[in-house]
Amino acid sequence: MTGPDDAPDAADYDTGIDAVLIAAPGAPDRLVVALAALHCRIVAQRDWQAAFGDHATPHVIVVEAAGVDPALLSEILPSIVDQAAAMQVGLVIALSVDEIDVVASVTLGGGTRLLVDPTVGDCVAAIVVAAEAARIPAGVFDVHRETDGTRLERLNTEVARIAEALARLTRAEIEGDVPAAPIVGDRTNRYGAPPSLSEPTAGDVRRAIRARRLRDQFFGATLFEDPGWDMLLDLYAAQLERTRVSVSSLCIAAAVAPTTALRWIARMTDTGLFERRPDLLDRRRAFMVLSDRASEAMRGYIVATRGADLRIP
Repeated sequence: MTGPDDAPDAADYDTGIDAVLIAAPGAPDRLVVALAALHCRIVAQRDWQAAFGDHATPHVIVVEAAGVDPALLSEILPSIVDQAAAMQVGLVIALSVDEIDVVASVTLGGGTRLLVDPTVGDCVAAIVVAAEAARIPAGVFDVHRETDGTRLERLNTEVARIAEALARLTRAEIEGDVPAAPIVGDRTNRYGAPPSLSEPTAGDVRRAIRARRLRDQFFGATLFEDPGWDMLLDLYAAQLERTRVSVSSLCIAAAVAPTTALRWIARMTDTGLFERRPDLLDRRRAFMVLSDRASEAMRGYIVATRGADLRIP
């Protein structure tokens, strides 16, 4: 372990961010460059073989996982996650596509920010957001103060809008409360659907997914990005097929960049629409499934859509 004097530009701490850096020798330097650009103070630096020693409590722990042996990641990363939670600090993990499953099997959502093949700019943004979140006591928010970090957090939160909207739509029905107010609509008209006796099939859902990907071929892959819905469709089809979906496979189904997909998976998990299930045969992998209420909501929506002679969008 090295001390703060080894940090780049160690004499200038403009942001006041204290960080612990975990990286193997020869690892990509994107996190180091990001920390230097932010003038962070590296209070401790260690590689994957070293113990997590005593040091000043940082605002954020940054981890370079790319290229690390999966077995070592599976062994060491849980203790890093636990340490970050115990210290109530942010956790930023940079990884490659190859590490998605093993990292996601250990941590996903909450205070962890996963960055797949990030640029230095991506790392800078994630570190600022994580550090800002760690600096604000739980339940405390000053409406007159919006730093760069909170603005980034606000933008980050926006990606969960659809997931939260779906949760609000189904919560009243699941919990037996009065019907929730519509998110979109007018004061007098409601869209309804006659009941359908036909249960959804995996083929119905897979055809909808194929149609969405076919649309991308004509209009481009980024114009109609809707990762939350794409993942809901994929997990529901897998449920009907009785197949399992790994985190990396779900990232592919989202049809967006892996970092964006992981952020959506984390948000949907935190919202209660997705659940993570460990692979009992391989602890380095986890599977994603729909929660019971998300599954019931998907079934009800597709039955209603077909009952109204509409296509699944």
